[in-house]
Amino acid sequence: MKTLKQTKTFWIWIAAAVVFAVVTQFLINGGTLNSFYVNTLFFIGINIILAASLHLIIGITGQFSIGHAGFLAVGAYASAIVTTKLSLPFPVALIAGGIVAAIAGLVIGIPTLRLRGDYLAIATLGFGEIMRILFLNMDYVGGASGMTVAHLITWPWLFACVLITIVVIVNFTNSTHGRACISVRENEIAADAMGINTTYYKVMAFAIGAFFAGIAGALHAHNFYIIQPTNFGFLKSFDILIFVVLGGLGSMSGAVIAAILLTIISTFLADFPEVRMVVYSLVLIAMMLFRPQGLLGTREITSFFKVGKSAKGGSHDASKQTVA
Repeated sequence: MKTLKQTKTFWIWIAAAVVFAVVTQFLINGGTLNSFYVNTLFFIGINIILAASLHLIIGITGQFSIGHAGFLAVGAYASAIVTTKLSLPFPVALIAGGIVAAIAGLVIGIPTLRLRGDYLAIATLGFGEIMRILFLNMDYVGGASGMTVAHLITWPWLFACVLITIVVIVNFTNSTHGRACISVRENEIAADAMGINTTYYKVMAFAIGAFFAGIAGALHAHNFYIIQPTNFGFLKSFDILIFVVLGGLGSMSGAVIAAILLTIISTFLADFPEVRMVVYSLVLIAMMLFRPQGLLGTREITSFFKVGKSAKGGSHDASKQTVA
């Protein structure tokens, strides 16, 4: 019965998301949403994918990676090459961006994920910088001048990618493999002692996270017309990391909400760069002081609805006992 309720809740959320997508498409077609709001919406969607993909690596598996911008860059340039140089359709570019980024995740993950803590963070940061320098000196993709890319992203494509990313990562987290990843996060030594191949699951989570970061890179490349290596520096990795930490390590809902809030703040204060950075910093400092566990901690947004229902049920049962 519990499984049936979970399935029903899942499909309710999917239906609500589809309704939101359809309404948004009508608003875009009718001109109610101008180009500024449409671009902001696209930027939010891309950041949600990035936050969700890093959530799997840090929040679920507990691997402190700060090189996510490297996978974003790999996916962006790979997809741009597919559409610009090879003249292949956009869906092929999306898949290519994800696959190439996943391969990069395997290449960097297999030798480095035996490391832990700060050592892993330094290794992944080095990977991100290597990717940036590589594209900076590669004439085939324009080098420092960047690469011009056609604007092929549409709202249906973006929404589909965001929805698939969230559904896949949530289902992976709730699967046997996801539970193994959580055990690695909680206590890697104990998980290893129980027979869990910790390196295998860390590499798996790393590759899946890199795949979706590559998808976000493909969407990024075909939304902003031009991609440059400077867009994928280590500061970009820290921006993505902040989404996950601010939302709450271990909470997919928190990462998504944080990505939405911080993207809106950054976008609407873009004309005031000095003020934007001050406000951005104050928000983060206040959060770390008053709620260091993040917006939602390790809980998901659906748990609040369950708590409300159980509280009502509890008060109802108590009234029965009182009458009795």
